[in-house]
Amino acid sequence: MSITENKEYLSFFAEIKEHVYQSQYKALKQVNKELIALYWDVGSAIVKRQEEFGWGKSVVETLSADLQKEFVGVKGFSSRNLWYMRNFYNHYNANKKLQPLVAEIGWSHNILILDKCKDDLEREFYIRMTRKYGWTKSVLIHQIEGKSYERFLLNQTNFDSSLEEKYRHQAKLAVKDSYSFDFLGMSENYGEREMELSLIKNIRSFLMEMGSDFAFIANQYKVSVGEDDFYIDLLLYHRRLKCLVVVELKTTKFKPEHAGQMQFYLTALDEQEKEIDENPSIGIIICKGKNRTVVEYALKRVNAPMGVADYTITEQLPEDMQKLLPSSEEIAAHLEKYIK
Repeated sequence: MSITENKEYLSFFAEIKEHVYQSQYKALKQVNKELIALYWDVGSAIVKRQEEFGWGKSVVETLSADLQKEFVGVKGFSSRNLWYMRNFYNHYNANKKLQPLVAEIGWSHNILILDKCKDDLEREFYIRMTRKYGWTKSVLIHQIEGKSYERFLLNQTNFDSSLEEKYRHQAKLAVKDSYSFDFLGMSENYGEREMELSLIKNIRSFLMEMGSDFAFIANQYKVSVGEDDFYIDLLLYHRRLKCLVVVELKTTKFKPEHAGQMQFYLTALDEQEKEIDENPSIGIIICKGKNRTVVEYALKRVNAPMGVADYTITEQLPEDMQKLLPSSEEIAAHLEKYIK
């Protein structure tokens, strides 16, 4: 038998391979930190020299040309990128909380967040989420354009009373208040089954909108109780939470009885399907609309962990949701509690 087929060798090879990957990852992280530190220093130097000598915009253009001549083939010294370095330093220099965080994510991620976010609380959210979940640039763009920050702040769940504290906060991050299904391209007249099939057809976009830790298990998942069969619209799995996630689709406004149906499904799954090492299943009811007070009442005494969200087929956050956003002080407390 060849050594490459030997069980002990294969285990040994897997161990060495993991060490190599971990070493490469650590090296890349260190390189990124050095690059961010370099760009910070360049930005700082530009700002200080402009203030000291009264130099105008032309110094950036001149510096860019000279650096590119000196470091032939080295990217990153375009005049546009030098302006980003200057703005990067200017913006975060006075923010001692965000200064150490920016080195934890890539330069292109930092520029996106700096450009597209309107305040530092929103920037902190996306910096922390990018660092925590390893979002690629395209995923980050999708999350910002999909208003994930606003949707996270507004989410309606009963997790505070129905989940253990050790993973309650992670569950809140996993459920948004509203989902954007603009990728479906459906007409106005559609039913729940049509919507379900369209989501399955666009499963990659759907899972990106749900979040990076969700995995698809099945649609129309059969649950048998006694002699009756019931079918769950979509059954997902959440890797970090280590639990099954029931998604029920409603093309109508939220009704209190939807919570009762979800509680039944979650009870059945936990009794029949949940593994010993898994956490209790959670549910997400996604409706065409909802009255927030009705949702609050409906979830108040429900024991099974669930959240209620609405969906849109456009990219814009509805105006009525924008008006509900909490104050900056409340947002800061929210971020401190659930993200850090």
